[in-house]
Amino acid sequence: MTPKLTVFGEVLWDVLPDARLAGGATMNVAAHLQRYGMDVAFISRVGHDELGAELLAFMAEQGLDTQWVQTGETHLTGIAKANVSDSNEVTYKILHPVAWDYIQFDAAVAQQVAESDFFVYGTLAARDRTSRETLLRYLDPAPVRVFDVNLRPPHYSREQVLELLGFASIVKMNEHELREVTGWLTTFENEKQAMAYILDRFKLDMFVLTCGAEGAMVLTGSGEFHQHPGFTVEVADTIGSGDAFLGAFLYQTATGHPLAESLEFACAAGAFVAGKAGALPAFSETDIQDFIHAQQQPMLPIIH
Repeated sequence: MTPKLTVFGEVLWDVLPDARLAGGATMNVAAHLQRYGMDVAFISRVGHDELGAELLAFMAEQGLDTQWVQTGETHLTGIAKANVSDSNEVTYKILHPVAWDYIQFDAAVAQQVAESDFFVYGTLAARDRTSRETLLRYLDPAPVRVFDVNLRPPHYSREQVLELLGFASIVKMNEHELREVTGWLTTFENEKQAMAYILDRFKLDMFVLTCGAEGAMVLTGSGEFHQHPGFTVEVADTIGSGDAFLGAFLYQTATGHPLAESLEFACAAGAFVAGKAGALPAFSETDIQDFIHAQQQPMLPIIH
């Protein structure tokens, strides 16, 4: 039976110096999951404007079901101005408030969430009261809650992030986010210790850490630990590479692949996307497998 995943969060236009690209971390994750053949529901909101209509059309082209994407009359569709002067560290100026700050609760959506195998949510869509309260109501019936800690200053607070961590079953963040979040609570000597601390404090099932060009790590509540050194790629831009990683990792995990294999596949997907322009370049699962085989990176040993 095809795994069901529900994704809650932002959808917007990334405005680059020479292009305008459909984006939003959560929409990107949903689109990647859809590509892998998962049963995906995406919850968001756009404005009743031309940009909103174009986003709905783009999502439909990606094969995403847009029935849970609301259209609002009072706020514009989301926009983020991307600064890509450093291809390895893209920064954003995100318009606020916009339509996805006002996602309304829907009992039918709550039922959809309850029937899903995974419920994916991030930080950005919790920046304002309406969408945050809606998210909190959906988190209650969700069986497995996947929190993508995507910190975009100034659109989060310590209190909000820690509250959302308290609901999570699986957490994914990058090394900079780990340093910031753990710094609110304690000090640590290395990433693995910090991961173990967060895992224990928030009673997580799994913690996934991305480390840019250095690959990624995963630690489970039972103590299983895997690390992958990453893949070599000439970076075009890093827009959406973390989203590609998460989508690939969840796809592999949801379909029963071993954890080490899931981590390798996710690292490959993230690197593949970093080597292309934009968050959603065209590729297939076969492309990722070919990319892995071409590089033949050895796996590091399991550490218990």
